[in-house]
Amino acid sequence: MTDSIVWIDEVEPATAVAVAGAKMGRLAELLRAEVTVPLGFAVTVAAYRRHCAESGLDERIDEVISGLPADAGMDSVEQASATIREAFEQREISTELAAEITESYEQLCVRCVDVNVPTAVRSSATGEDSAQASFAGIFDTYLGVSGSQRVLDAVRSCWGSLFTARALAYRLRNGISHHDMPIAVGVIELVHARASGVAFSVHPVTGKRDRVVIEGSWGWGEAVVQGLVTPDHAEVGKADNRLLRYDVARKTVVSAFDYAAGRVVEIDMPGRLVDRQVLDEEQVAAVTSAVTAIEEHYGYPVDVEWVVSRHRRAGDPVCIVQARPVTVTVPEEPAAAGWDPVAMAGKYAFGTSGKG
Repeated sequence: MTDSIVWIDEVEPATAVAVAGAKMGRLAELLRAEVTVPLGFAVTVAAYRRHCAESGLDERIDEVISGLPADAGMDSVEQASATIREAFEQREISTELAAEITESYEQLCVRCVDVNVPTAVRSSATGEDSAQASFAGIFDTYLGVSGSQRVLDAVRSCWGSLFTARALAYRLRNGISHHDMPIAVGVIELVHARASGVAFSVHPVTGKRDRVVIEGSWGWGEAVVQGLVTPDHAEVGKADNRLLRYDVARKTVVSAFDYAAGRVVEIDMPGRLVDRQVLDEEQVAAVTSAVTAIEEHYGYPVDVEWVVSRHRRAGDPVCIVQARPVTVTVPEEPAAAGWDPVAMAGKYAFGTSGKG
């Protein structure tokens, strides 16, 4: 472990968020709390800062942003975003850092006992989803990235996503400097998903804290993110872990790994799975157990991204790939409109396509 690379299972929880950003830092915290999380490492905040300083990106970014007023229109913001992100794509990662990332990726392959192991490369900014600001869904995630060169390219793209138009506009409106929220990037094993989804330890529409709300579909969660599939919906009472409701959705699209393309793609759902219930009662209970344990660990309501591995056996825990505070809830009152699982997943957990 260097100041450029930290492993989830080695970084100190007390400093994990500062070093590895919010997403990866929380995974390190959860691992110490005996929650099952994927194997992986982070390209640290220090590595990002050094890359920006040594490549001349700092000067270029400041030059572009200095021309934007707090009330800049979206056309100007989008143009500035495109200029900065192009600059990130043009600056090569230093030979030394590229070698460290490559070596770490190869070590991850060894740990996973796989060759060119598929990964999720995830932006992990230090200030996202804090009490003062929420950048949920604004930064990029790339699923199914395999091979060291693709990992390097994805890391660079994640760095650039600190300057998406949405992120730029948000910081301008709120007077936040990008220098105050540097970004790390996580490289974690892509758990082979039988099913995946999001769960809330508080009802995200009514604000009721007496239940866990679970959304899930077959494969990975990207089809839900893109609004291409409506997931199954379950609610479980916290007091007695009783299944209060389970609505089976008609699921016509699934996110699956394309080994030839080396990425997760959306394909037609196999006919036998379209109307089939995604989670059985044992799996619902496993997701519920993980969510309530995480809420208890942090002491506040959380939303959690979960994966049921293809290799999971009954009684095993589910794998948690992200957890964070529920930043918006409606105080204990009836919902003004019907339940919209796609909107909920996009707003609270996954973000928009390619984001997270």
